[in-house]
Amino acid sequence: MKSLFLTRHAKSSWGHAGLSDVDRPLNNRGKKAAPFMGQLIHEKGDIPDVLISSPANRAFSTAIAFAEIFGFIENDIIVNNSIYGAGPYQLLDIVKDQDNLYHSIMLFGHNPTFTTFANMLSNENIFNVVTCGVVRIDFNVQNWSDIDYGSGNLIFYEYPKKYAKK
Repeated sequence: MKSLFLTRHAKSSWGHAGLSDVDRPLNNRGKKAAPFMGQLIHEKGDIPDVLISSPANRAFSTAIAFAEIFGFIENDIIVNNSIYGAGPYQLLDIVKDQDNLYHSIMLFGHNPTFTTFANMLSNENIFNVVTCGVVRIDFNVQNWSDIDYGSGNLIFYEYPKKYAKK
């Protein structure tokens, strides 16, 4: 059994003129949502074996917040430059290339690719993986290389506003 967590970066700031897209930081809402979601996933007992992040500041900052909750250190996070700007086929290649010693991996990245990828893997219809949303998909395989589109089962889709106080 393999578990894949797709975590979209937390809400980012557009208020820094002159910053490139890859350098955009989290905004205040994102800085609150990331540790909240990390704690929520931790409380479910879902601590991945490895964290892999896009190099984008907003994705890596989200990964750091989760890592701290999970008991990882920043240097444990693997930065994969290919996640930034990847399409679903490139993401599938990244997942298939993972070491089979890992039973669960968490990717930190971007939309619209994460929504498309989650739906293609699980044959579900998530309309939009919102900022700091976490999708868990399980696969009844022993090797990451055996994962393919439609072979996964959606276990959950969690997101911050689902827990907002009314």
